Amino acid sequence: MIHTLRTVNDILKIKGHDVWSVTPDTTVYEALQLMAEAGIGAVVVLQEGKLVGVLSERDYARKVILQGKASKEMSVREIMTGKVITVRPEMLCSECMALMTDKHVRHLPVVDLGDLIGIVSIGDVVKAIIAEQQFVIERQHQMWEYAQP
Repeated sequence: MIHTLRTVNDILKIKGHDVWSVTPDTTVYEALQLMAEAGIGAVVVLQEGKLVGVLSERDYARKVILQGKASKEMSVREIMTGKVITVRPEMLCSECMALMTDKHVRHLPVVDLGDLIGIVSIGDVVKAIIAEQQFVIERQHQMWEYAQP
């Protein structure tokens, strides 16, 4: 049976609460190494335990490569996205999808009572929405079979 994933918390229960982070003073190169090793597309930027930004592969491509800069000399602070859009664990996956589409972001840090408890990506949200749709289809199919004489 397909499990229903309706909220960010449902995604985190399956995905886990691991969050990869760097500081604003980390070099862009070191941050990229971390992302490559972890197989992720973004890291959160923490300063003294507080969320101050997000650094994504898109930030790197647009703010370093396209401007002809060197990632080994640049700090994360110089290219990170500082205005971080966060979500709460009870937010619906459909709401996350709308937010990501509207704000053109692919990663949403999850904050509960001021604490960073995880991060969801566009891929996580798409998978959850597909799983929810499959669940609904399966239930409708079961109801149709039950209704047959």
